[in-house]
Order: sequence, then C-alpha cells, then structure tokens
Amino acid sequence: MEQLPICLDIKGRKVVVAGDGAGAARKALLATGAGAVVTVVAAAPCDELRELAAAGRIGLAERALLADDVAGAAIVFAAAENDERDGEAARLAQEAGVLVNVVDRADLSSFTMPSIIDRSPLVIAVSSAGVSPLLGRMMRQRLEATIPAAFGNLTRFLGSIRGVLKRRIPDVRNRRRFIETVVDGTVADLVLANDEERARQQLDQSLEAFLADGHNTQGEVYLVGGGPGDPDLLTFRALRLMQRADVVVYDRLVGSPIMDLVRSDAERIYVGKKRNQHAMQQDDISRLLVTLARQGKRVLRLKGGDPFIFGRGGEEIELLAAEGIPFQIVPGITAASGCASFAGIPLTHRDHAQSCVFLTGHTKTGRLSADWSTVLQPGQTVVIYMGLAFLGELMRDFIARGADPELPVAVVENGTRPNQKVVTATVATIAEAAAAAGIHGSSPALTIIGSVVTLRDKLAWFNEAEPPTVSATAAFSAEIGRSDPAAKAAQ
Repeated sequence: MEQLPICLDIKGRKVVVAGDGAGAARKALLATGAGAVVTVVAAAPCDELRELAAAGRIGLAERALLADDVAGAAIVFAAAENDERDGEAARLAQEAGVLVNVVDRADLSSFTMPSIIDRSPLVIAVSSAGVSPLLGRMMRQRLEATIPAAFGNLTRFLGSIRGVLKRRIPDVRNRRRFIETVVDGTVADLVLANDEERARQQLDQSLEAFLADGHNTQGEVYLVGGGPGDPDLLTFRALRLMQRADVVVYDRLVGSPIMDLVRSDAERIYVGKKRNQHAMQQDDISRLLVTLARQGKRVLRLKGGDPFIFGRGGEEIELLAAEGIPFQIVPGITAASGCASFAGIPLTHRDHAQSCVFLTGHTKTGRLSADWSTVLQPGQTVVIYMGLAFLGELMRDFIARGADPELPVAVVENGTRPNQKVVTATVATIAEAAAAAGIHGSSPALTIIGSVVTLRDKLAWFNEAEPPTVSATAAFSAEIGRSDPAAKAAQ
C-alpha cells in the first residue's frame, strides 16, 4: 500500500489555504464543507475568494504566508500553483509539524487529496497517491454512477439502529449477519425509497424473526477457486463470498494479492499443501471445515486454480455432504487455462490440437498412472500439473513410450503473476532448460506438451508486452493533470 488512507475529522479546527486563485477557492470550499474554520492567505485574492470572505464563509488575509499563520492548524493547503510560493508554504507547515498538501506536487506533500464521492455520512475516496490524479478522477466518475445518492440516508439509518442491535444481538458475528440481511433486503430498499417509517416496521419484524430463529447460527462452507494467481481473474461471486466469510482456510498456492481481498477481520488458517510437506493432512482439513461450520461460522475454503481439477475439492465436499453441512462451490480458472493463455499458448488449435488432456505428476514415484495409449495421440495437447519435481523422469517416460523427442514443450512458472517465467524446449531437453532458467521442483509450475507450443512466438506478445516504465507513466499523468482543472482539485 503506497499510502495510508484515513478520514480526518476537522470540524471546528483551523485549516489554512495559501493561494490566490480558483484552486485555492476549491480547497477552501472543500475544507469548509467538512466543518473546518478556514483562513485563506492570498497576496492577490481572486473574486471568488473575496466573495467567500464577504459571505463570512472563510477568513481572508491579503498578504504573504507567515509562520504564525500555520501554527496550530490541522492541515495546510498550498495552492498558489507557483513552485517558489508553494515550496515556502510546505516548508513552514513541515517546520510547524502540520500536515500539508501541495497541489500537483506529491513530492512536497505530506498527504495527498483523493477524488471524493460524497454520500455523507458515507464518504468514498479514490487515491493514486498523487501519481495520477486524472486516473483517480476517472475512477470516481465510474463509481459515482453505481452508488445512489440515497446511500447517505441508508448510512444514517444504520447508524441510528446500531445501539439497539448491539443490545439485542450481543454476539458480533450474529449481529454482522443480521446487518447484512438488512442491507441486502427489504429494509434497505425502503430506506432508499425514502420510506423510513415502513423500513423501521420491517426492521422490527425481521429482528424478531431473527431472534426467534436462534440467530440463524447454522454455518456454511464456501469452496472457492482462486484461479492461477492474478486477482483480476477471480469471479464476482468469489469476491462476494471472500468478503462475507468469518474464517478462511487457504493453501500455499493462494498468493497474497488474492488473500488481500479477503475480509480484513476474517480469521486465517494456513493448511500448506506443498509436495511431501503438508501443514495439515487432507483428512484433517476436511474435518476442520466441518468443525468450523458447526461453530456457526461461514468458512471460505480458498484453493488455487479450480477446486475440482486436481484440487481435492471433491473429497472435501463429500465429507461436508455426509455431515449435513451446507456448502457452495465457486469454480475458478484452472491453471492450465490461465497459465497457457498468459504464456500465449492456445491449448487447442485447428491446425495443431483438437483435444487436450490434463494429468497430474504429483505422485510418489514421479511416474504417470494414465493410459499411455490415450495420452500419446496425434493432434493432442498434454498438460501436466505439479510434475516439475520429476520433470526429467516424466520426459524420459514419454520418450520410452514412443513420444517424439523433438515434440515441443513449455514450462510455465508462476503463471499469470508478475513474476511469470516461461521456458520452451523439446521433450528431450526441457528438464535441462528449466533447470538452467532457475525453475526448480518447489516452484508452482505447469508443463504443456504439444505442437501448440510453437505458436507462443506469434501470440505471447499480447500478454507479455513490456508496459511503460513507472517514470514514463508518472510523467504522462502529471502532464495531463497540469492541464486538467478537475484533476488538480483532486490532487
């Protein structure tokens, strides 16, 4: 996280704006809207500032900024849009230990201003940490259209019933569940329709039904596929359940970008599952899911890839079904599809492969137990999961069973992730090529065998094109921001 987002209460507190023009006026209005006592220091104030002062909305000092001006302030806005004057304002604020924001100069600022969606008391902020104010503004515009203005009323309503619910439903987990039913149900619809009287009647009925039902403490398990690693490949349903769960049980292949999307206060239980090194055995994991659900918890069983493709999800739900535990299944993009796509290798192609076979190399001996007559077919792609530790042995078995030693092979390590690595060679040489590239047995990797691998040179550029450098992107965004008044206001 580049910066720590906070919501600062400045009601009745001193805020100083240093600047003469429209930008200074916008900052002053923003601060007064949050209840601050605003003083603008401007040697040559614009008409808008004079009008605000005449209306008694701000204090106006027509001179250069002094150290005494910033003393005791909650925050300072340097909005002169002049490097020398803004730099001096930043220096005075920093020497006084006051937070300062310099418009369009994140390097001089101790905080940056986000783009704001105001549904008071619900406030949503979108920040680029000052790198690209224009992008922040564009994201705000997209969110504005999806968040009705009446959400402010809903927020106030929920605040008004908070004390009652805390008394009637002391258990935090049960109270959270009830509030979720309120937000997702008829009560919220009535509030949004500006019919609060009926909303309160419906709330009373819903609360009594919830209490009479024993707080609805039945637990549930969500078996969710987390995909091959890129969080953008998660399904909407997966994201929704990740935010609802009370506890998450996760494997080694679920990376931190995925885990960061789980509800922040959810309990986390790591169960490992690395080759020959299990933090918890599979039977114990399945039993743990049952135990947690019986405690009334909503349990997120989060797996890499798809839970039903070499993910042992079937074993887990078999026990859940036998124990009468409710569960939901959310498919994920399996590693074969995700990694091949990001490597520029289509698993099927009219000129190369009309079928595709998925195999697991995760065996004690490293030997495939599949029917070789079905594996070694012309016009077929073979994808091996978890076979990297025995890659040399596997390839020698392919050759011994009649595979062409020159058949193309690709190994994709950390597929779809920023550190993805792809090595291509042949059945005869891939083990040595992977080792030379630093891909070892403990890495999460996938092996793709077939002539479709030769298409990588034509297709890989789409997913692996070099992005603009950070410095180039920042310079471009800053240049746009300087010419965009709205972007400056968001800075």
